[in-house]
Amino acid sequence: MDISGQEHLDVKHDVFKQRIDAHGKVIATKQDAVGGMKVEKPLQHHGGRLEHNETYCGSCYGAQESPEQCCNSCEDVREAYRKKGWGVSNPDSIDQCKSEGFLQTIKDEEGEGCNIYGILEINKVAGNFHFAPGKSFQQSNVHVHDLLPFQKDSFNLSHKINKLSFGEPFPGVINPLDGAQWIQHSSYGMAQYFVKVCLLGPCKASSTC
Repeated sequence: MDISGQEHLDVKHDVFKQRIDAHGKVIATKQDAVGGMKVEKPLQHHGGRLEHNETYCGSCYGAQESPEQCCNSCEDVREAYRKKGWGVSNPDSIDQCKSEGFLQTIKDEEGEGCNIYGILEINKVAGNFHFAPGKSFQQSNVHVHDLLPFQKDSFNLSHKINKLSFGEPFPGVINPLDGAQWIQHSSYGMAQYFVKVCLLGPCKASSTC
């Protein structure tokens, strides 16, 4: 988000995430939907239950943009809710999330961390970018995150910034947040960093560099 009005949600291109354990070691990616409960007749988009002679077109639980829209996965439903500015209060009440074991996956990842790395393109104006658990969406022109799946337990946002730089590297550059650490001591928390980026131009004959 920046003062020009541009806003990008759920940025995925050129940004990567790795699951890590409490010691910072990378955890191999597990197969999705392991241990989920099978739903015999999942809810269809038309409001009825799936019959043996029908093609599955999952319900979006009121968040569909058109009568023909299908939400065939938990992610599809959550994305449809995000676009509406709604939060998923009980994932187990959604057939797709229940069959994929969405809540169980969150429990299985308890105590893990996440290593985020990549590149973001930003405008040369004041703005901010942030990392947070849960889906992000707009509600009454306010940017919020859906943290309902995490409400039963606390989540720890302790972190270390290995490297954060702007633009191309050059000799003598100082990245003030490199190596910065923040430890969360309460059940919930938020850390903020403020950085001023100065664009350095070529030296003029009359100036001292």
